[in-house]
Amino acid sequence: MRRVVVTGMGGITALGNDWATIGPALREGRTAIRSMSPDWDRFDGVNTRLAAPVLDFTEPAHWPRKKVRTMGRVARLAVAASEAALTQAGLLSDPILGSGRAGAAFGSSFGSPDSVLGFYELKMHGKSRNLNATSYIQMMSQTALINIGLFFGLTGRMIPTSNACTSGSQAIGFAAEAIRWGKADVMIAGGAEELDITDSAVFDTLFATSTRNDAPHLTPRPFDRDRDGLVIGEGSGALVLEEYERAKARGATIFAELVGFGTNSDGSHVTQPQAETMEIALKLALADAGLPPEAIGIVNGHGTATEGGDIAETQATAALFGARMPIHSMKSYFGHSLGACGAIEAWLGIEMMREGWACHTANLDTVDPRCGELDYIQAGPRRLETEYLMSNNFAFGGVNTSLLFRRVG
Repeated sequence: MRRVVVTGMGGITALGNDWATIGPALREGRTAIRSMSPDWDRFDGVNTRLAAPVLDFTEPAHWPRKKVRTMGRVARLAVAASEAALTQAGLLSDPILGSGRAGAAFGSSFGSPDSVLGFYELKMHGKSRNLNATSYIQMMSQTALINIGLFFGLTGRMIPTSNACTSGSQAIGFAAEAIRWGKADVMIAGGAEELDITDSAVFDTLFATSTRNDAPHLTPRPFDRDRDGLVIGEGSGALVLEEYERAKARGATIFAELVGFGTNSDGSHVTQPQAETMEIALKLALADAGLPPEAIGIVNGHGTATEGGDIAETQATAALFGARMPIHSMKSYFGHSLGACGAIEAWLGIEMMREGWACHTANLDTVDPRCGELDYIQAGPRRLETEYLMSNNFAFGGVNTSLLFRRVG
């Protein structure tokens, strides 16, 4: 079985678009959560007015108009992150992309929501004034994947992972499996999501959004006793995965090795996570890597700041690793970016592991006593040297995903 390494990373986030910008913000505890008033005030059926938007993103001037016309915002975010990752990997113009041996695995919860409005007008009013040849391409759940393939001329395996909050992490895992089993030599893997009121409304109807509308800097509060719900964010993250011998032969910089991947399903309830099957997913990743629990030095938790999710996740993690395990949640900084979160968190987790530190969970003052007994990183960043990082995500439908990365160099 072939080894899989990370040779490129990139992303677009509410805190910045490169590690040099994001890293200091994490160290200082600066979050990207902000009020969406007055823009969201017209949505009087939605209680939250909080989100973590990407404020400074426009597509690069060098992008051909012909390739951009099929992209909604989510696809633009995905292509931009992928371009950054390919550039770092030194593969942006490499013949491998069109060779049939390079592909992509990429996901989002949905396409671009505004592209649905033309279809709504057609069904409700019988008019197709706002429909065009690209409306469906922008709407479909695999729009990020398809546009990545078209933009970079990929002719290899394409794997869509529209699986809510595990879209990005499952994409990374499935891409790694394609390389391991010889189906590809290079894969672009990750996830993206664009911010839309519909995303917040979904969780608002479940009474799962934070309504600290006058204090965005104090929320969300993953694992905290005084949490009041999640905050939706947006962005994209991408990793370039490559077969180890190929990467080594061309002299590529290797940022980490992906050594384990586990995924399963609760099979019981669409929105009530189950600690027992979460724990099994973590064990599957360890078994895939051939590692004991003692080898893992830190867990990047899903940590959405919802009551059921926080409690189930931390109980599962504590059952496997015990109280000694350090854990943090990056969603306290970026909000919950849904299909993008797994890829963004993998990227930033690798960056911190390489530098030997871990950010704290912002706004975590008092750990909920119902959460599992773990070493919650609070109050400030921590110096932390580890060879192995576990990054976990859990999604609607009871889908659980765990990734294991090994530090290289």
